[in-house]
Amino acid sequence: HSVLAGRHNSRLRGRGLTFEELRNYLPGDDIRNMDWKVTARTREPHVRVYTEERDRSVWLLVDQRISMQFGSQRCMKAVTAAEVAALSAWRVLETGDRVGGVVFGDKGEDLIMPHRSEDRVMQLLGSINRRNQSLDARHDGPAAKGRLNQALQQVARNAPHDCLVVLISDGLGLDDETRRLISRITQHNDVICALIFDPMEAALPDSGRLTFSDGQGQIEVDTGSSRLRKKYHERFEQRLDQIHNASRRYKIPVLPIHTGAGAAEQIRDLLGRHQAPVRR
Repeated sequence: HSVLAGRHNSRLRGRGLTFEELRNYLPGDDIRNMDWKVTARTREPHVRVYTEERDRSVWLLVDQRISMQFGSQRCMKAVTAAEVAALSAWRVLETGDRVGGVVFGDKGEDLIMPHRSEDRVMQLLGSINRRNQSLDARHDGPAAKGRLNQALQQVARNAPHDCLVVLISDGLGLDDETRRLISRITQHNDVICALIFDPMEAALPDSGRLTFSDGQGQIEVDTGSSRLRKKYHERFEQRLDQIHNASRRYKIPVLPIHTGAGAAEQIRDLLGRHQAPVRR
């Protein structure tokens, strides 16, 4: 079930068609594949035969920075990102395409070149696991926002054309350089964004006075203030608007996935929304 199933033009490029042979016309052949120049030259109808290109490289950019170590309900954002990556990787392998990616954290990134094998999927998942296990709430510095752009630069260098790029991140650090890199990548590739967030990032609960810390300092906040909760929600909406504006500009589908439920169920629901109605 495509993200954009229906009778409208898809935002994603379809697989290409590779020319296979030129042969005589047979009853039932599609007349649109007629080679009129050869037909005129030989005085016999000829058609061009194509095969669908099935080998495509899929790049998974998996965010495992310190900002992903947050979760108020079921799990951390980093775990939800890992779930989305695992579901994507196994699905890509099942369809016969190559899968690889860039797993990035605050202290670097791992580059896994795409390949069609279970070993490559396990290598990718192993990298995610190591980055996830290295996350520590006692992080001794601010989140490395530039890591998102560095991961995109890796893909821009290694995914020249006809690839599918899946960005799995909370979007922290989105700036003009991010937009420039995405624009460069989308010129010859398709991009999908799985936006990972926690429900508490969208709406602050009314829980009275709470103490928050970023690992370096702390602040006490009165969450009982309706004015504060409204401003908090507006900040989240502004962040979403920024991401959706980039989505519309570069024709990138965005799948919002939160930590409060399993990734598989959410993806199924999100894709199902775009499914064409069944006529009985």
